[in-house]
Amino acid sequence: MKRIFNTNFNHGTLNFALLVLRVALGAFMLTHGIGKFQQLVAGGEIKFADPIGIGELPSLILAVFAEVFCSIALIIGFATRLAVIPLMVTMCIAIFIVHVPDGFKAQELPAHYLLAYFFILLSGAGKFSVDHLISKKLNRRSRLR
Repeated sequence: MKRIFNTNFNHGTLNFALLVLRVALGAFMLTHGIGKFQQLVAGGEIKFADPIGIGELPSLILAVFAEVFCSIALIIGFATRLAVIPLMVTMCIAIFIVHVPDGFKAQELPAHYLLAYFFILLSGAGKFSVDHLISKKLNRRSRLR
């Protein structure tokens, strides 16, 4: 019973949870981005929403960058805190511009993504990431100086 209400956390468990969260979020978002990426490289006429008034092609390119490339960076834990920023911006656009007429039901999924990305922004990638390997190498170099 004590364990249920214990507020201490195990670093190993937390790092594993961050890995699962990163990989799952990245993979889920990648499924949204792959279709957009295929549309971008297909070479045909671009038909994509222009929610912030920069044009259909630039909007599509930014969406692909966030949903494909930033999701891949998130999965492997590379530049994780930077990678979630475009993803968070994309989710804000989905919540506050694209899905406003559709109501909360359509806004709920991007809001969940946004909250999870915000958590990762604050926590970082965790031990099982490229960021951790880079950090270890940088710390080793600074100790040698």
